[in-house]
Amino acid sequence: MKTAELREKSPEELQTLLLEELRTQFNLRMRKGTGQLDKPSEVKKTRRNIARINTLIKEKETALGKDA
Repeated sequence: MKTAELREKSPEELQTLLLEELRTQFNLRMRKGTGQLDKPSEVKKTRRNIARINTLIKEKETALGKDA
C-alpha cells in the first residue's frame, strides 16, 4: 500500500493494518522456516510496510500532541 493511501486512514485503521501486517510477517517467517516460501521478497515488503505504518502512526500522534 502506498504512503499517500495510508495517510488518509485514521489511527484506528492504521492499528488494524499494522496487526494484519504483523500476522502476515509471522506467517511468512513460519513458511520460510519450513521451506514453503515461494517469494522471499514478500518478507522484505512486509517488513517495510510495518515500518511505514509505524511511522505514520507516530506522525499522527505527534500531530495530535500525544508525544509518546
